[in-house]
Amino acid sequence: MCSNEQLIHKSGFVNIIGFPNVGKSTLINSLVGEDISIITPKPQTTRHRILGIVDKYNAQIIFSDTPGFMIKTAFFMQRIMMKYIEKSLEDADIVLFTTEIGKFFISDKYFSILNYLKNINKNKHFLILINKIDKIGVEYDEKILYETINYWHRIFPHSEILPISALKNINQDLLMDKIIGLLSEHPPYYPKGSLSNRSERFFVNEIIREKIFFLYKKEIPYSVEIFTEKFKKNEICIHIFSSIYVERDSQKGIIIGKKGTYINKLGALSIKGIEKFFKKKVWLKLDVKVCKNWRSDYKLLKKFGY
Repeated sequence: MCSNEQLIHKSGFVNIIGFPNVGKSTLINSLVGEDISIITPKPQTTRHRILGIVDKYNAQIIFSDTPGFMIKTAFFMQRIMMKYIEKSLEDADIVLFTTEIGKFFISDKYFSILNYLKNINKNKHFLILINKIDKIGVEYDEKILYETINYWHRIFPHSEILPISALKNINQDLLMDKIIGLLSEHPPYYPKGSLSNRSERFFVNEIIREKIFFLYKKEIPYSVEIFTEKFKKNEICIHIFSSIYVERDSQKGIIIGKKGTYINKLGALSIKGIEKFFKKKVWLKLDVKVCKNWRSDYKLLKKFGY
């Protein structure tokens, strides 16, 4: 016979926000246990709001990774990205504001965002995560951690602060316990066993885009969008045809490379990543298309899932 306590099931939305390059995507991948969000050393890698679902016997946690806060938005695409953050804060049961050890936002340009977060803090469960504490003893001494904690405590005096390392899983179990403790009683929002609300094509697009960040420099990764035209899966393998959209002919030439050197390398890296994600053999064809100013084209952005 089960006790009443064992029958209680909790569910809720836990949304990860923060400035660029503080480890938000690493954190959601670590918490979910799958690489659902692409990770690169470059800022503004995440463009979409990505849900990752964690099922416990007594809880379902829907994590949400979002783009990093931007001070300036030059393109319509970037304004949409900032809307994702606003939406995630509206439906959040718990907000995980993620920063990193040794990072202090003292410039005036950050004040409007921090004041906005103070208002959110009044109405939500708001946890401050100080990420990358694995750097203590390598890049920083322990004193920097206390200075970082004190800095954020002055800005958010009523919020709990938890030092973590998403990369090394430090304090991850403690974080999960805190999250489950704050969730309300509710049945699962998604069928048990779901990984994400995103389609298989979406993850193909993101894996290819991740490889572009590693292979190409300067503006190329930021000027590129991926659209998977065909995705056919059978018991043995997956056949994929994806288009790479760029803004200029010169960018198309860079993507392809001399005699196709770079696009062949991109294809090989992408196949490896897609096979790892889907655990199946993959046949992949890549095509490069030029579409000027796609980042400000509403119809194309809608096609790309923004």
